[in-house]
Amino acid sequence: MQNIRNIAIIAHVDHGKTTLVDKMLLAGKLFREGQAEPDQFLDSNDLERERGITILAKNVSINYKDYKINIIDTPGHADFGGEVERVLNMADGCLLLVDAFEGPMPQTRFVLQKAIQIGLKPIVVINKVDKPNCRPSEVQEMVFDLMFSLDATEEQLDFPTIYGSAKQGWMSRDWQKPTEDIFMLLDDIIEYIPEPETLEGPAQLLVTSLDYSKYVGRIAVGRVHRGTLREGQDVMLCKRDGVQVRSKVKEIDVFEGLGRKKVDAVSSGDICAIIGIEGFEIGETITDFATPEALPTIAIDEPTMSMLFTINNSPFFGKDGKYVTSRHIFERLEKELDKNLALRVEPTDSADSWNVFGRGVLHLSVLIETMRREGYELQVGQPQVIIKEIDGVKCEPIESLTINLPDECASRIIDVVTKRKGEMTMMESKNERTFLEFNIPSRGIIGINNLVLTLSAGEAIMAHRFLEFQPWKGDIERRQNGSIIAMETGNAFAYALNNLQSRGSFFIAPGEEVYAGQVVGEHSKEGDLVVNVTKSKKLTNMRASGSDEKVALAPPIIFSLEDALEYIKVDEYVEITPHFMRMRKILLDELERKRQNR
Repeated sequence: MQNIRNIAIIAHVDHGKTTLVDKMLLAGKLFREGQAEPDQFLDSNDLERERGITILAKNVSINYKDYKINIIDTPGHADFGGEVERVLNMADGCLLLVDAFEGPMPQTRFVLQKAIQIGLKPIVVINKVDKPNCRPSEVQEMVFDLMFSLDATEEQLDFPTIYGSAKQGWMSRDWQKPTEDIFMLLDDIIEYIPEPETLEGPAQLLVTSLDYSKYVGRIAVGRVHRGTLREGQDVMLCKRDGVQVRSKVKEIDVFEGLGRKKVDAVSSGDICAIIGIEGFEIGETITDFATPEALPTIAIDEPTMSMLFTINNSPFFGKDGKYVTSRHIFERLEKELDKNLALRVEPTDSADSWNVFGRGVLHLSVLIETMRREGYELQVGQPQVIIKEIDGVKCEPIESLTINLPDECASRIIDVVTKRKGEMTMMESKNERTFLEFNIPSRGIIGINNLVLTLSAGEAIMAHRFLEFQPWKGDIERRQNGSIIAMETGNAFAYALNNLQSRGSFFIAPGEEVYAGQVVGEHSKEGDLVVNVTKSKKLTNMRASGSDEKVALAPPIIFSLEDALEYIKVDEYVEITPHFMRMRKILLDELERKRQNR
């Protein structure tokens, strides 16, 4: 039996997880001499590379000194907590990666809490010590305090700390003495992370993740808890509701390097992929056929936010996308449910729209962005928080929000957050920066990101995570300004936009196609304003000096997908097609809107 170590890498967004895995892959000699070095190897899909974040958890393994180290890369955002929770079940220990300047952040706390509850043994890696003004020793104490406050055991608190720079490819016990490579980290993994227990008896495997192949369908990924699974073996699938289904293992693969390798049998403690099991869900158990015993299923955090997804019925539908009908969209959402654990889809009264529930705006916007890249056209409504009734009291989700910003901006930001029913729980100042902590309703966080960045000239670092449900906090003021709405369909002219500049700011450039009812700008006052942006200059054959002054237009405001979702009002949709994103009123006709408002 070869020696195995299963390890999960957990950290806050942008603290260098994926870069560290790249260097571990190099150390495990997975690339031939002269082959290009990997760059963000595990962030393999386009969205992950563009945003520089990990969305899907992934497995790779390296061989080092006769040991096989299975590495699991996890996402850092709390929105993808569904991914993190289930993946930690496969590991025996974790590498906690912390930025030497920023220290432990709220997401670090979120993921670490999950790991400590399961009882994983941590190794702390303080990364980016090559940065100027970093403070490794302070950060190490902060990590200890954090673990202590999360009720870690004596054994967990006795963690080794390694300093280094994943980008430069070195790790050392003393941050002032850089080494040449990261072997010290690999040695520590072998020394401190316990090897998986080998349990004899009837086979058991908890499905913690899944893969999909268009040739063999869904593939179950998990860690063998007990016994041995063999190719061709008859097994029993124990479902969540207690039903047992007979099945057969057609093929077993273990993770080797960046790919998978087919094997005849896999024993307790190793992570493997099983092909041939039909109709399984994540969190269910594959067990021995003769003596089926189910393992406890994985509990996943509840969703906190919902959005209405509907077909694109704007005047421009079908011009840009390949899949536009309700059947296409519904099938795509069903397919997403297979692998996206924290997502729920519920039908509505209409056959063309669905309520989609997720962990936050980021979680849902990643799904929308993926769909639009695949050629779908759809419309989504304003994000709504999920309200529960607990003991007869109306309750809403409350989040813990932390903001790190320059001292001089603090008062403006505190004002903004408290207007949105935020309660300050902590404020401390250090090195000309202020660290603020609030408890704020999830409703108050929607749309706050842009505002905070504007007020702090882009210097604020903001993070939030779900805390609990608390009684309803009352109404929160949202954006006050009304929308500027196009009156008729056609091309927008610079002449018309120029005359309307005093009325507000625009989201469209001259020459863009617009349709009646599309939101083309933000009004400078309250209330919506319907304007004609398609009016061209009437030409005469009279010449007059000064009649043709040059048009100087302010550049249009360009929204990202998240910004648009957070910006729209209750009576607006965001229309999303592969190449365009427009905001529109749900009722395109002005008379209809007036009737509705009476």
